[in-house]
Amino acid sequence: MPAAAAATLSRLRAAVAKIEGSELSALETGGGILPLGAKAIDAALGGGLALGSLHELAPATSSHFGAAAGFVLALAARAGMRKHTLWIQPDFAGTEAGGLYGPGLTALGLPMERLILLRVARPADVLWAMEEGLKSRVVSAAIAELTGNGACADLTATRRLVLAARDGGGLGLLLRHRFSPEPSAAATRWDIAAAPSASDAFGGLGRTAFILSLLKNRRGPLGRWIIEWDHHARVFAPLSVAVAEAALDRPDRAPLICAG
Repeated sequence: MPAAAAATLSRLRAAVAKIEGSELSALETGGGILPLGAKAIDAALGGGLALGSLHELAPATSSHFGAAAGFVLALAARAGMRKHTLWIQPDFAGTEAGGLYGPGLTALGLPMERLILLRVARPADVLWAMEEGLKSRVVSAAIAELTGNGACADLTATRRLVLAARDGGGLGLLLRHRFSPEPSAAATRWDIAAAPSASDAFGGLGRTAFILSLLKNRRGPLGRWIIEWDHHARVFAPLSVAVAEAALDRPDRAPLICAG
């Protein structure tokens, strides 16, 4: 093979290797990180959630979609104290999972004036809008909601989102209604469920709590944690769950009695 052709082939192979993820540090992240505040999670993530990158989240079951959406919004509140958050939703998604509630967003730490809500007709439009939003330096986080199995967010589409996030430096959050087993270029993939929260000092509702399962992590190990969200400090913290002592007279240890 001529030297010029061999050099061209070598450059092409390097470009393909970069796209395929062999040079993850250049492809996946804009260089910044977003610490969550929970030390164990941050340690697993190499310091925190990678900014300038894409992350996928899905509820453990359909009944936990509210928890998954709440976790995503908490991440957005933590990511952008002064910038805007873009939420992109298909027209019919609100019928399946409901819409965003203004006072609840404010209580979570994300005021409505910092949220841009965009509704589009098709799932493909969701991904296009997210890609364009991630390129903007005005947006600290772009959230795309995908109904069903989100088949349009395949490996090629998620690679485009990763590149857009790298260019803009923001946080890309792909919120699926159901977990997809298909491959993805996302840096992390999460399974989210609601967790019982501890009551406040007056016996009322406590802080919002989540069960997080990290299913994919390009930077480190996987794991499962129970955390709560402090909306005043905009930080996550491990949830201490009290465990009741074992009962002294277990029903399964009681003697059998014949009745009748």
